[in-house]
Amino acid sequence: MSFDGSKAFVAAIAGPNYPAPVKAVETMQKAARLNRDEAIAIEGETFTYCAKTKTAECLVQVFLGDQYLKKVSKTVTKNAKPTKYASVLGAGIMGGGIAYQSASMGVPVLMKDIKTEQLDLGMNEASKLLNKEVERKKMTTEKMAKVISQITPTLSYSDFSNTQFVVEAVVENEKIKKSVLAEVEKSTSPETVLASNTSTISITRLAEGLSRPEKFCGMHFFNPVHRMPLVEIIRGAKTSEETIAQAVNYANQMGKTPIVVNDCAGFLVNRILFPYFKGFVHLIEDGVDFQRIDKVMEKFGWPMGPAYLLDVVGIDTGVHAAKIMADAFPDRMSYLTKTILDVMYENKRFGQKNGLGFFEYEVDKKGKPVKKVNPSVYELIKPVVKNEITVTDEDIIMRMMIPMITEASRCLEDKIVATPVEVDMGLLLGLGFPPFRAGALKYADSIGMKNLEEISKKFHSIGHMYEFTPFMKGMAAENKTYY
Repeated sequence: MSFDGSKAFVAAIAGPNYPAPVKAVETMQKAARLNRDEAIAIEGETFTYCAKTKTAECLVQVFLGDQYLKKVSKTVTKNAKPTKYASVLGAGIMGGGIAYQSASMGVPVLMKDIKTEQLDLGMNEASKLLNKEVERKKMTTEKMAKVISQITPTLSYSDFSNTQFVVEAVVENEKIKKSVLAEVEKSTSPETVLASNTSTISITRLAEGLSRPEKFCGMHFFNPVHRMPLVEIIRGAKTSEETIAQAVNYANQMGKTPIVVNDCAGFLVNRILFPYFKGFVHLIEDGVDFQRIDKVMEKFGWPMGPAYLLDVVGIDTGVHAAKIMADAFPDRMSYLTKTILDVMYENKRFGQKNGLGFFEYEVDKKGKPVKKVNPSVYELIKPVVKNEITVTDEDIIMRMMIPMITEASRCLEDKIVATPVEVDMGLLLGLGFPPFRAGALKYADSIGMKNLEEISKKFHSIGHMYEFTPFMKGMAAENKTYY
């Protein structure tokens, strides 16, 4: 009875995609009344079964991918000097999060903004995160006070002459970012590295107004900063290798996992994410319920479905970024008509940030947003629905995942990163791609390129994002895999 109860409990936590935990309980149950040798034999059978599963293969790949990234970081930072004093420009949620992460890992940081109210917001964000650590008994109040003392709010650049590394985290507007970066460059030493926490804007373009473009790179943190392990380090056209090394080293000092990527709109992770969102938009236009799409993709293994993810990211942020991506890749990321995202934006449904999105949000007793559905959202969706198509759950998965896979392959082909490992680890660490699938390219391998190409042909009429590249067609013809 106790074993059956344990299996049910473990299965509920592990879920259907991780068989080993339940198998472990079953093995104990079978071996409980056996002698040592008989029990070892059963244990060996279970281990062999688990080791041969697709889940085990993918989790081993994730482990090897993590080791590969550490090896690359070690090579890149061989001669890099540690950052002893850093600065953050912009004291919003992201700026406050970056300042908190730096200070909590022992690197003192200046936090600069133009308004006292914004500085208060940034300090409050850091304090809120620290208080949570104290509440969870992961930090003492003494340590909290020490971390807070490592963050110095300021309204001027007067103290920037001593800073070694500056992270710009102001509003996602190219003109404003260029102005701020040019201004801070004048107040720092020639050795100071400048980095922009942009999520979509070209690093090469942002460097145009700088007198030292070789000391500038991208450093894209993911929200929430304290939880998301990935930092994309973006190399602009004139970024020096020394600058990249310092950025990678600072990311390591902050306890993050850096991946170096070459410059393009959206860089690596967001470039691959937006075709996935476009797949979602087209499913809505074909009359598929957004709640059903979310449930299917969560069952696939994503921590949240695309509608919920857009609410968390911020629909206003998504609309802004989607325009940048459409300008850069019009053949597969532009929209010909008004989309559900435009409708949500026009109706000021920005997601969790204002409590209204695809879902509506109320804060529970612990301060966490709880989602619920208001049927009125379907009235907003009606005008953008163009068809009423019957689709299977497998169709939903393929219509969401093929655009992600094809864009992931394009990033590899365009040398945004050097290896399939970096593509897939970026998606795991930056988006929460299901670890038991090990990434978009590993998932493509599991389906088989020939099979995937045949499936993709069903959706060519939807748009170019479902079409294989010549490189992918060659892989399919020769039965090649990414790994």
